[in-house]
Amino acid sequence: MEQSRPPIFLYTDGAASGNPGPGGYGVVLCCGGLRKEMSEGFRLTTNNRMELLAVVKGLEAIRWDNAEVHVWSDSSYVVKAVNEGWLENWKRTGFAKKKNVDLWLRFDAVSRRHRVSFHWLKGHAGHPENERCDALAVAAYHGENLREDTGYVTETQGLNI
Repeated sequence: MEQSRPPIFLYTDGAASGNPGPGGYGVVLCCGGLRKEMSEGFRLTTNNRMELLAVVKGLEAIRWDNAEVHVWSDSSYVVKAVNEGWLENWKRTGFAKKKNVDLWLRFDAVSRRHRVSFHWLKGHAGHPENERCDALAVAAYHGENLREDTGYVTETQGLNI
């Protein structure tokens, strides 16, 4: 019999200065008393890309399959895309004229490994984990050695992959 594992609470936030501009994401993963924080900054990107990338990176960091994952995000874009069926509609239409297709495809693949539920929370409202994610995201794009968001660059060159 497989050992029961505790649920994972995945808190995420993304930020961009200028939108597009320098951006970053912040992730806090909590599970059974353990905590992991992650962040990364990019030279040129958008807020929505960073919001979605935070979720993708958080899910990709989970080391076992079929985890019960509760994602908490202040991004209406991300939460509604999943909870209101937008993503399923976009997939049916081949993502016609949609942005962030590269990240949505990554999300779709990694989310299928788990039992994921999405919860929206109001940003900048004092929620400790959301505030920490925001601080991580902002610090990431103010840091050195910012990466190139190749998905954003490709998208803006009209190659919408």
